[in-house]
Amino acid sequence: MSAPSASVFVRCSCGHLHWGRYGAAGLLLVDPARGVLLQRRAWWVHHGRTWALPGGAIEAGETARGAAAREAFEETSVPAEAFRAVSASVVDHGNWSYTTVLALADGAEARVANTESAEVRWVDPDDVPGYPLHRDFAAAWPDLRGRVGQELVLVVDGANVVGSRPDGWWRDRHGAAERLRDQLAKLADAGVPDPDDSAVTWWPRIILVVEGKAKHVTGTAGVDVVAADTDGDSKIVEVVAQQQAKVLVATADRELKGRVGALGASVIGPGTLRTQLDAL
Repeated sequence: MSAPSASVFVRCSCGHLHWGRYGAAGLLLVDPARGVLLQRRAWWVHHGRTWALPGGAIEAGETARGAAAREAFEETSVPAEAFRAVSASVVDHGNWSYTTVLALADGAEARVANTESAEVRWVDPDDVPGYPLHRDFAAAWPDLRGRVGQELVLVVDGANVVGSRPDGWWRDRHGAAERLRDQLAKLADAGVPDPDDSAVTWWPRIILVVEGKAKHVTGTAGVDVVAADTDGDSKIVEVVAQQQAKVLVATADRELKGRVGALGASVIGPGTLRTQLDAL
């Protein structure tokens, strides 16, 4: 027996019909120079002639991130390699959910690629409310607007996190830092929950700050490694101060938490980070 089709309407607990047996996802593509990419839906589709995001039903076994990228390519010809997904937010109705994947692009070319789209257009974020928007997109836009162009930078106090678990790290501090780096690379791809909003997941840029015998550890895909010549805490503060993004610092050092907090960064403890890494 073949698997049931994902492309069906669901009578949602909210009282509306929604598209997608397994939920749906859309891509909010942001270009710093041109704005956000909107799609005007063809007259014949559900909520036709309204403006929203390229997106559609999530297929069985597909992630929301993958579905958003696939639908964007099918509808606007923007390939996945033309953007970097930075976060996702979920509107969960219980028996149906919609995931908006926010992504950053620079120079991506978009065009009408199938009959579901009547037009695609780059729009200044401040002008979006003036368009005849799809009902659900209009409701979601105020929250999405605040995250347009935002990304998360996770700064990891390597010595503090490595030292939080008595697993023999002191016998090979360089190797322990490398193992942490490799775990963080997996986390960069899997995503981390927003510390203030459980409906939001981030795919962060990760900066691992190392010192002492670990200072010769090199970076890898998804993780930049910054070495502190002497004072690791001061290097972390310096790195945080350089960021023009939402910053999350992983450390248990009380003084350091106060210093980075004064710069507007949020903090998680090594235990929380370890729990996320161990779940991968």
